[in-house]
Amino acid sequence: MEMHNPCHPGEILKEDYLTTYKLSVTAFALKLGISRNAASELINCHNRVSPEMALRLEKAFNVPAQFWLDLQTQYDLWYARQNFNTDNVEVIAL
Repeated sequence: MEMHNPCHPGEILKEDYLTTYKLSVTAFALKLGISRNAASELINCHNRVSPEMALRLEKAFNVPAQFWLDLQTQYDLWYARQNFNTDNVEVIAL
């Protein structure tokens, strides 16, 4: 079942995790071993959760990497459906 307008993983990180753990962007970046800019780009939804980032998040928050990747995939697919035109694609019938 497709979600309607799913959250970007950065929103969940910002609203649920950084708030719960009372982490600043700088502290979050240090704990993940990434630059402050990379952390800011992620939590402000300007960057994707890569497999490597999912592994960092898994270790930091004890939440499976697959969870973060699934969130990113749901968001990406929803976004693509809103913005990508498939009118020029033909159905292949056997």
